[in-house]
Amino acid sequence: MASQQAHKPPGSAPPQSPAPIRIGVSACLVGHTVRYDAGHKRDSFVSGQLAEHFELVPVCPEVAIGLGTPREPICLSGNPETPRAVGTRTPSLEVTEALSGYGRRMAAELGEISGYVFKSRSPSCGMERVEVHGAAGPPACKGRGIYARALMRARPLLPCEEEGRLGDPGLRENFIGRVLAFRRWQDLLAGGVTAERLVDFHTAHKLILMAHGRESLRRLGRLVAEAGQHSARALADEYGPLFMQALARRATRRRHSDVLYHLLSYLKRKLDAGDKAELVALIEEYRLGRVPLIEPVALLRHHFRVHPDPYIDRQLYLSWPPAGLSLWSAT
Repeated sequence: MASQQAHKPPGSAPPQSPAPIRIGVSACLVGHTVRYDAGHKRDSFVSGQLAEHFELVPVCPEVAIGLGTPREPICLSGNPETPRAVGTRTPSLEVTEALSGYGRRMAAELGEISGYVFKSRSPSCGMERVEVHGAAGPPACKGRGIYARALMRARPLLPCEEEGRLGDPGLRENFIGRVLAFRRWQDLLAGGVTAERLVDFHTAHKLILMAHGRESLRRLGRLVAEAGQHSARALADEYGPLFMQALARRATRRRHSDVLYHLLSYLKRKLDAGDKAELVALIEEYRLGRVPLIEPVALLRHHFRVHPDPYIDRQLYLSWPPAGLSLWSAT
């Protein structure tokens, strides 16, 4: 019994750096009075729960390039694919290149940030659906903020989201999951990529990847199978983008249910009929949308503490979310 109590919990590998995980954030979202009207757009989730678990790095590109507070607001104008950032009352106020250049600069200077939360609909920071004004007619909501566009192009693997979308439990879970996974990827690269470490990294994420789509899991598995045949760094350069693309696809109840049943298969010879029936019933309740994911996960965690499995011990699926964010209590 003592050996079971000392056993490490499922999903405890690979270790993650103890340093705080840093996330870039539009400064107005954490209450900085940097908007054109000298106000802010403090977001309760970003400045509250997110700030409790991550080190937020506030940035306001408009103030950084020398626009005052208060100031004339800017807007996007012209072609939605290549808009210009100009003053709403003074079209000669042109700050497109300044914002774009600052985005490229911060992509480098922010260093090892592991995610970014942008202010929605902002002509500098909006990720998508930003109004673009043309010569005639209503504005088209098809633009992306100039600063956000430049930074995202320079850091294509960086998990990015807007504060408004984080109100959706599924999108919030997806973003936090990508941030944590990207930090683990950064730690892998910082420690030096070897074939063995890449295989260990992939193994730890197999069930997480399964929840996001089996095809991505198979594709990444085929890459890892070649780990001894190619340069580890070249393989990592191919693996990293595919890994982050896979996680960008939202996990679904059906795919999570597949993972839960897969986990159950490791317990089928260890549980009695009553325990198996209880677990199957709870997985089905989750699959049908009647209970949140945390309920079958908590029961599986209990059974794997009692009946540890070396393969499941290497998996992160059962334990990746920070408890205080309650991500699996709402999905």
